[in-house]
Amino acid sequence: MDTETETLEFQRLDPEAVLPTRGSAAAAGLDLYSIEPVRLEPGDRVLVRTGLAVAIPEGFYGRVAPRSGLATKNGLDVLAGVIDADYRGEIRCLIYNTGKEPIELTAQTKICQLIVERIVTPRAVWAEELRETERGAGGFGSTG
Repeated sequence: MDTETETLEFQRLDPEAVLPTRGSAAAAGLDLYSIEPVRLEPGDRVLVRTGLAVAIPEGFYGRVAPRSGLATKNGLDVLAGVIDADYRGEIRCLIYNTGKEPIELTAQTKICQLIVERIVTPRAVWAEELRETERGAGGFGSTG
């Protein structure tokens, strides 16, 4: 996936599924649409169906992310969101209402976005010691 002419294959698992779209030609994410109406009370989280499966190429993964508009206007966030290259099940969006008001979304609403990112998959191994760094073991807030 090196050029804009590459394709990303989706399979329709439900007749209500909508092929993902980009908001603009340079948008990083593909908008994913719900296939069912959704209501979330404040503090609720719901797993929303898209009716789609996707074939993420090897060397990449799909990251399911919030949509900026729903996040800023409604406080809607996405909790889980990794789609591995070997997963072929339905894409579902785990959304969370961080706001103070109920949120109602109709079917075929742009619910979240799929961003395809290149990854490195190193093998985990044990080490007796790790190479020293300037930061060392400093944790949260240690760099200012």
